[in-house]
Amino acid sequence: MKQINGIYAATLSILNENLSLNVKKTIKHAENLINNGCHGVVFFGSTGQAQLIPISEKINLINEISINKLKDNFIIGTGLNSLIENINLIKISIKMGFDTFLIMPPAYYKYGDQEVINFYSNLVQNVPEAKIILYNFEKLCGYKFSKECVLELVKKFPEQIIGVKDSSYNLYKEIKIENFSVLLGSESKLFDGLQLGSSGIITATCNVTSELARKVYDDFKNNQTPYLNEKLCKVREVFEQFNLISGLHTFLGEKDEYIKNLLPTLSLLSENNKKKLFEDLRKLDFNIDY
Repeated sequence: MKQINGIYAATLSILNENLSLNVKKTIKHAENLINNGCHGVVFFGSTGQAQLIPISEKINLINEISINKLKDNFIIGTGLNSLIENINLIKISIKMGFDTFLIMPPAYYKYGDQEVINFYSNLVQNVPEAKIILYNFEKLCGYKFSKECVLELVKKFPEQIIGVKDSSYNLYKEIKIENFSVLLGSESKLFDGLQLGSSGIITATCNVTSELARKVYDDFKNNQTPYLNEKLCKVREVFEQFNLISGLHTFLGEKDEYIKNLLPTLSLLSENNKKKLFEDLRKLDFNIDY
């Protein structure tokens, strides 16, 4: 079973003024994150405005990153509700050399474990080459994975269901499966998760904390005291005062005007909240050089 370990950013999607995807800048940002500490990035997670970006633009980016020297560090989020569209995008991605995907259950409709098992079973049966990281985030899709559901999916598809991103935090203390990756959705859970045997993190704020988070991860792996963990957690807390996407685009938008572009209904922080964001980060002596 393929394992995913380390520090991963749910990387931003950077847009042009007309709100189309700027493929070049989006890829460059992802490269910067890896060069500054991330083991890899996930394109088109929730932080990447995945539900709002057209499939054609996703395919354009996947085509470009298929020849990138860092392609082995890239994971594709589908950000789609439709089973058929998920299958089609996965098939296209596999043809371009990608086999690992972060996939959330469909939003809007109400359902339970058996319906979720049916959804992922259909994905695997149609594209058995795919390696799938389950995306557990009840706040966004309305469904929270149970331990029993995850165990059943892994039992049915041990070669395809390779991990879970646990952003609802009800699984990481309970799931203990050999060669199965458990990745947390917040830097504040990183150190505790690693102590419990988790594999690492996939987070929004790794768009700005990649260097700090990697240092904490490496210190733990080297049996050293992760002395930067407190600062890492406090930086996360600052961004959590606001919508994470709004905060990240506001912060990074000071370095690149393109990053200020967001698809409706997303928006930048208000002037008051922007001021508070920068003031709070300044108190932590936090900034980034890229």
